Amino acid sequence: MAILAIWGILVVNVVLTIAGYVNYLQKARRPEPVLPAEVPFVSIMVPAHNEGIVIVKTLQSLLNFDYPHDRYEIIVINDNSDDNSAELLARVQTLYPQRNLEVINTDKVTGGKGKSNALNIGLKRAKGSIISIYDADNTPQASALRYLVAELMSDDHLAAVIGKFRTRNKNASLLTRFINIETLSFQWMAQAGRERLFKLCTIPGTNYVIRRDILEKIGGWDVKALAEDTEISFRVYRMGYRIRFQPLAVTWEQEPQTLDVWFHQRTRWVKGNIYVILKNARLMFTKTGRPIRFDLLYFLAIYFLLMTSLILSDTMFVLSVAGVAHSDLIGFSNALWLMAVLTFVISTFVTITTEKGEMTIANFMIIIFMYLVYSQMWLAVAAHGMVGYIREQVFHQQAKWYKTKRYQ
Repeated sequence: MAILAIWGILVVNVVLTIAGYVNYLQKARRPEPVLPAEVPFVSIMVPAHNEGIVIVKTLQSLLNFDYPHDRYEIIVINDNSDDNSAELLARVQTLYPQRNLEVINTDKVTGGKGKSNALNIGLKRAKGSIISIYDADNTPQASALRYLVAELMSDDHLAAVIGKFRTRNKNASLLTRFINIETLSFQWMAQAGRERLFKLCTIPGTNYVIRRDILEKIGGWDVKALAEDTEISFRVYRMGYRIRFQPLAVTWEQEPQTLDVWFHQRTRWVKGNIYVILKNARLMFTKTGRPIRFDLLYFLAIYFLLMTSLILSDTMFVLSVAGVAHSDLIGFSNALWLMAVLTFVISTFVTITTEKGEMTIANFMIIIFMYLVYSQMWLAVAAHGMVGYIREQVFHQQAKWYKTKRYQ
């Protein structure tokens, strides 16, 4: 059963990769989306907690969008920060007095309760008919907002449009090299594949636009959700709207450079996704849950079936090497293990060929190393996140939001 589960999920990911690659080739031939004659007003919201190291660079990028400057505002929710963020933000406001730049400074009473709460605070002050979200470490390309809004306005059935994010500090460490490849292959290429096959995309935490009226209909962001992006995506689909992926809209973001920071960030993601799965699991085989059925099954397979299977498989492998146990199952043959490695490496390498400068021998070797090391790291995170989530539910503990460390 473990072997079948691992291979089944591996095949699903290969299919998503192929579909994503086809989607990429089709979109590469399409003309760029164009803004309508009447350009909508956009409110860009940036939730920020102790982001003094990166916030100025982020604001400079947002201020340099090639979107008409009088048709967007920037709202920074400086969320209960105790660093120099408030001073830096005030200085930027002084430098750009003609621009629509607002800073909301919260305290421990009104803020400090996570990203969802900060976004809900910003939404109350936003003037735009379209809401855009960027994380405080992002440096989007100048054209990103224009592409996102133009795509959204091209189809009334679209609730949101998401862009692509790239790793800004990919050469900082071996870990960031892993994350760079993971981002290209298992995040945005999988998005493209799901869009191609099932017309499904999951809103990421940054670099997206969403219609304000739809946000208000669904009641804003769920303050209990650590993975607020996945949670709001499910609610959008249940309302009958669609989300589209526009890879021309690119932002560059910082990724964790050390194992402890990465571990805390990914544990938060695991807990957040488990919350979303359990919140929506009852809808899996109902008419209401039909639009999100594939994602629910996929998340269940990844976080429960695959994790259990990998633990069993790894345990059997270690016991076999130690001579404690032995299996005559064909699934444990060396040929099958080698086939799994080759499938993973080839499909992952194909995805990075779509990006200039990524198709290198060094990255090919890193992908092989990812199968042996990074996959096991993910398994540890998934197990730790699940145990942490269960503990929080049993003892009725409030989920803690870990702030991701930033770097100069």
